[in-house]
Amino acid sequence: MLVIGFPTGALQANCFVLATGAGGACVVVDPGQDAAEPIAEALREHRLSPVAVLLTHGHFDHSFSVAPVCDGNDIPAWIHPDDRDLLSDPLKGISAESRSFFGGNLEMREPREVRELTDGAELDLAGLRLTVDHTPGHTGGSVMFRAGTEEGGRLVLSGDTLFAGSIGRTDLPGGNHREMLTSLRTKVLTLADDTVVLPGHGPTTTIGRERAGNPFLLGLGSADAPAAPHRGL
Repeated sequence: MLVIGFPTGALQANCFVLATGAGGACVVVDPGQDAAEPIAEALREHRLSPVAVLLTHGHFDHSFSVAPVCDGNDIPAWIHPDDRDLLSDPLKGISAESRSFFGGNLEMREPREVRELTDGAELDLAGLRLTVDHTPGHTGGSVMFRAGTEEGGRLVLSGDTLFAGSIGRTDLPGGNHREMLTSLRTKVLTLADDTVVLPGHGPTTTIGRERAGNPFLLGLGSADAPAAPHRGL
C-alpha cells in the first residue's frame, strides 16, 4: 500500500493519500487547511487519480479543503451524518479561543456530492477495502478507517480519536468524555498490537505502543480516567 502523509494548516492536521500503488486510483483522507496544492503535487508525483475524500470528522482543520478537492476532481466526500453540518458551519464545532484566533470568520461549504458513513460499513475504494468505525467522543461524528493488506499488515486512520501518547480532547461543542472512553475501550483497544496508527495530528504509532504507554489508555480501568489535554482545536 502506498501511504503519503503531510501536516496541513495552522493546526498541523495530518492529511493522507492512500493507494494500492503508484499510477492508479487513490483516496484522500482529511484535506485540511492549505491542503489542495500538496494533494495535487502528490497526485502528480505518483500519477494518482482520486476517487473519494474521506473525513474522520468535521472539524475545519481536517476538512477545510474538502469542497475544492472534491469538486475539482468530481469526486464525493464521505462523512458521518452527525458531523455533516460542520462542513457548512465550521464555527459550530470550535472553541472560543479558536474563533478568536481566526477572527470569528471561517467560510466553508459542502462539496457537490456528500455521502454518509455508517458504523461497520466497508468501503471498496481505489482497490482498498476500508472499514468504518464510529468513535464518538472528540465529536459526535468521529470515525476511524481500518485497512488491511494481503501480506497481513494493518493500519488505522484514527483522526482525533487517538494520537501517539494522547487522545483527542472532548471539551469542544459535540465532544463527550464518556463516549470517548467507550470508543477507546470498544474500538481502539480491540485492535491488534501490530496495527499501525495514522493519527490526525502528530507522528505515526502502533496500537501495541499506545496500549503499553499511552496514559489515557492505561487509565481506562479507572472510573476517573483523565480528560485529554488540549490538542488541535
